[in-house]
Amino acid sequence: MLTLKLINEETERVIRGLEKKHFKGAAEAIAAVQATDKHRRESQQQLDNLLAESKKKAAEIGALMKQGLREEAEKAKAAVAELKEKAKELETAMDESQRQLTEQLCQIPNIPYDEVPEGAAAEDNVVVKSNLKECDGTDTVGSWTTNPVVESARLPHWELAKKYNLIDFDLGVKITGAGFPVYIGKGAQLQRALINFFLDEARKAGYTEIMPPTVVNAASGYGTGQLPDKEGQMYHAEVDDFYLIPTAEVPVTNIYRDVILDEKDLPIKNCAYTQCFRREAGSYGKDVRGLNRLHEFSKVEIVRIDTPEHSKESHAEMLAHVEGLLQKLELPYRILRLCGGDQSFTSAICYDFEVYSEAQGRWLEVSSVSNFDTYQANRLKCRYRPAGSKKPELCHTLNGSALALPRIVAALLENNQTDEGIRIPKALQPFTGFDIID
Repeated sequence: MLTLKLINEETERVIRGLEKKHFKGAAEAIAAVQATDKHRRESQQQLDNLLAESKKKAAEIGALMKQGLREEAEKAKAAVAELKEKAKELETAMDESQRQLTEQLCQIPNIPYDEVPEGAAAEDNVVVKSNLKECDGTDTVGSWTTNPVVESARLPHWELAKKYNLIDFDLGVKITGAGFPVYIGKGAQLQRALINFFLDEARKAGYTEIMPPTVVNAASGYGTGQLPDKEGQMYHAEVDDFYLIPTAEVPVTNIYRDVILDEKDLPIKNCAYTQCFRREAGSYGKDVRGLNRLHEFSKVEIVRIDTPEHSKESHAEMLAHVEGLLQKLELPYRILRLCGGDQSFTSAICYDFEVYSEAQGRWLEVSSVSNFDTYQANRLKCRYRPAGSKKPELCHTLNGSALALPRIVAALLENNQTDEGIRIPKALQPFTGFDIID
C-alpha cells in the first residue's frame, strides 16, 4: 500500500497517479486517509499528554503519603485512576482510527511511474517491441522463419489436442468442471518439459528455485495485495480460512514478510513452479475456449526483492529473460507497456508479453512482468538495512511469469502444424525426448 509519508508529502502527485490509473474518487480517497491519519495523530498526542500527567501525579502520591497528607494522596489516586480511564478510551479510539486507516489504504491502488502511458483499457497499451514482420506472406521472426502452417490443417489447439490425444477437456469437466483440463501422453510430457525448461533457464540466470505451498493464509494474500479480493477471483477454503494461490508470487514474496534484509544480500532472485488457481469470475465467450482461460494451470514465476536504486535495472533484466524464453521457443511475440487504466491494482509499471496464435488469429498474453515499487513491501513490512545505516528502508518487489504454460502450449501447437505433425522447437527437444507430435 502507499506510504503515509508519500501521501502527505506528495499529495498532488499521488492524486495525479491515481487518476492516471482511472481510480474513481482519487482526491476524496486521499483526503479521507489524511483526515483519519490526522485524527489518529491527534489522539496519540492526547494520549501522550495524559500518560505524562498520570505519571507525574502518581509520583506525587508517595510524597504526600510521607508527609501524612492522606486526604490529598487519596485525591491524587482518584485523579490518576480517572486519567487512566481516559487513556483507555483514547487507546480504543486510536485502535479504531488505525483499523480505519489501514482499511482505507488497502482500497487505494499503487500509483504508476511517469513512463506508464495514459489510457483506460487494453486498446491503449503501447507495443514497444515485436519480432513478427510481414514479408511476402511469410512471417519472419528474428533470424528464423516459422514453419508455414498448411492451410487445410490450420486448426485451433483444442482440435489439435483432440486429434493427437494430448488434452481431454471433456474428461476435466467430468472430474471437476470446465477450466480443469486433463493432459494425456505427449500432452502431459510437453507440460513437464516446459516446466523443466523454464526452471533450468531461471537457474542459469541466477534464480534460486523455491517449492512453496499452493495454499496460503490471509496474511499472505494481504501482503502481496490479492486481499481484500474485490473481484472474488481467489478460491477460498473457508473452514480453515486458507486461499488457493493465483500465482507463486504470493507464497514466494511472503517469505520476506516481516524481514529486515542486508543491502549486500540484494537483489534476491527466486523462481518457483506451482499450480495456480483462479476463479475467472465473469469470463465467457470464445476467448475462454480450450487453454485460453483456465481455473487451474501451471506456471513458473520469477520474483525479485531489490533496493529502490537498482529495481529498474532488475526489471529490465527480467524482461530480457522472458523475451529470451520466447525466442528459444521460436514463437512470434510482442511486448506491450500497459497503460495506466490496464495495470493491476498493485503494480507501478507492467509489461505484458503476448504470443501470436496462428489458428485463432489473435495475440495471447503469456506473461506480465511488474515492478511494484514499495507498494507490496509496505504491506509486507519487507525492509533492508542500507550499508552504514541503522535505519531500515522499504524494499522494492518485482515479479513476472517465466512463463505461464496454457497459452504457450496453445501457441506451440497452433504455430508448428505441419503435414507430418506438430514440430517441437529445438530448445525444447532435450526436455520432451521427441521432436514431433504425430
